Amino acid sequence: MNRLETLGRTVFVVRHGTRYLGAVGLMDTPRAAAKAAVTQLRALGMQQMVMLSGDNQRVADAIAQAVGIDRALGALMPEDKVRAIRDLRATGDVAMIGDGVNDAPALAAASVGIAMGAAGSDVALETADVALMGDRLDRLPFVIALSRQSRRIIRQNLWASLGMVALLIPATMFGMKMGNRSALPRRFYASGRCQCASTSRLSGSNRVTERIFDPRSAPNAFDALI
Repeated sequence: MNRLETLGRTVFVVRHGTRYLGAVGLMDTPRAAAKAAVTQLRALGMQQMVMLSGDNQRVADAIAQAVGIDRALGALMPEDKVRAIRDLRATGDVAMIGDGVNDAPALAAASVGIAMGAAGSDVALETADVALMGDRLDRLPFVIALSRQSRRIIRQNLWASLGMVALLIPATMFGMKMGNRSALPRRFYASGRCQCASTSRLSGSNRVTERIFDPRSAPNAFDALI
């Protein structure tokens, strides 16, 4: 039994009456994309990856080692997962990824809860801050990169629009001449100035989907990913 557990198996003992017939070891194999997803998350700057599992510690350690996760915590009940999340949050922001009912309390306790959509339970999907519509692990690095790119462009658009407002509104109020406006009524000219700021904010939105940056260029990352 110890050998099977060391190999990452969950062991069941088969008995008929008072006679023990043997032991059966079962194992959930990691998804094919799990190891690649972990590698991509490290490229995004994830400092620590921890697996929280309800399986025994030996099984959790074997799975974590197979996919390249830093450490594993096994034999956890839902309240134990919440406690682990709170301990990790004491040192930095934490993202929790889960799909089951047992993961819902931990998803709520994390800085950001991410639920795997297709395979996720209703409770997990409602509790999480982010819900992936599919259950493909390779989409997780893409989502993180897309969110960072979106935040960067939002900040750029905000500063650009504030700069235009700071320049154009006083120019309109004090009647400053900016180009040839003789052909346009004053009200259209003032309106055009105000529309420039709105246009600058909207024009950057297309950049979000046009280019996803190199993950290694992102300085901000979660301190722990569960």
